[in-house]
Amino acid sequence: MTCASCAARIEKKLNRMDGVEATVNYATEKAKVTYRDDDVSVQDLISTVEATGYTAQPPPPPETRQGTPGTDEAESEPDDGLTALRQRLITSLVLSVPVIAMAMVPALQFDN
Repeated sequence: MTCASCAARIEKKLNRMDGVEATVNYATEKAKVTYRDDDVSVQDLISTVEATGYTAQPPPPPETRQGTPGTDEAESEPDDGLTALRQRLITSLVLSVPVIAMAMVPALQFDN
């Protein structure tokens, strides 16, 4: 997808199918599709997107981790993709707090 109208075009094509509700996110280039199994198959959805001129693939199956003896449950939690975002948030907070403090507290401001 190269623009928001591309996402809208894919969403419109998918929503025209019977028993399908789709929302397409342009920023993540992913679609959330809800459908009834008896009306539509995953291959039908993929072929509709490909007929529109884009590529599609089914999501990977969710990982199931079996707890092994001697491991803690906290260590075996799957990474849900939020670890990188959490690290970026903490870094941005650490770097922005001094700047905001210097701008808002008169005692921390430079004279010149």
